[in-house]
Amino acid sequence: MLATFRELLSTAFSFRNLLVAVAFSAPLLAHAASDSVITDEFVKLRNEARSYEHGEGVPKDPVRAASLYCEGARYGDAEAQFSLRWMYANGRGVSRSGEMAAYFFKLAAEKGHEQAKKMLRFVGETVAPLPECMRYSEADTDFQEFFRSSDPERQKVFGLVRKLAPEYGVSPRLVMAVIKAESNFEPSAVSPKNAQGLMQLIPETSVRFNVKKPFDPEQNIRGGMSYLRWLLAYFEGNVALVAAAYNAGEGAVNRFGGIPPYAETRDYVKRIMSVFKRSEHPYDPGVVTPSPELSRIKVSKTL
Repeated sequence: MLATFRELLSTAFSFRNLLVAVAFSAPLLAHAASDSVITDEFVKLRNEARSYEHGEGVPKDPVRAASLYCEGARYGDAEAQFSLRWMYANGRGVSRSGEMAAYFFKLAAEKGHEQAKKMLRFVGETVAPLPECMRYSEADTDFQEFFRSSDPERQKVFGLVRKLAPEYGVSPRLVMAVIKAESNFEPSAVSPKNAQGLMQLIPETSVRFNVKKPFDPEQNIRGGMSYLRWLLAYFEGNVALVAAAYNAGEGAVNRFGGIPPYAETRDYVKRIMSVFKRSEHPYDPGVVTPSPELSRIKVSKTL
């Protein structure tokens, strides 16, 4: 069962209620509050990682343990990222690397892990390359079927999305679908409603997600990814609702009990879904409490 689960995680990236990718950490580092929302499948995955790391019931296999931690880290779990930091710092199952340790410290800290934030001050920043296990599947990073260009500026956008996606736990493919629909990769784009930049952030959204320079590609993408991460948690990974909310606002989705009846929004959802090609996306339930309307929201089968 675990093998099947992991295959779905790494290849399909589309199963229900992927709440948090899981790793095991020492008891003093575990968050009891987070455990209450982790699915049974992830508890089993955490226990397997723990068993391989400590040799509990199975031969000790730090390489396998590190691989399991990285599965969780790739999808944005701060505990997994923090645990993997220890693996790199001590050379357990991976080559010892202070740079990699700092890399995972930084990821965990940016996800709000308190101990990581405190300890990051002592290990500093990192310029380590993205570890292989943190890379998304080819299906999530192959954008060529819907966008072809040798334009260096657009290729730079590709690179930023691939680099930042693991930090926010958002599929690069979903981000690229939004950028294409919103601005067609034009960093200076401004809409009639004053939505700005690559991911067309309105001023209120920029303030909400601490974007100071909406026309700076990296800041804009970070803001858009932050909003997508929030929406994914708010609508529990339902991509159609997330797309509708990104276009019309989460309030409109709540008010109409699903995708609003606006022609623009319905067309927008179709365009996002035609590129992303999945109805669900992993999400972190610790980001926000789900929509109070979620239980009554029904997504129309024919947009």
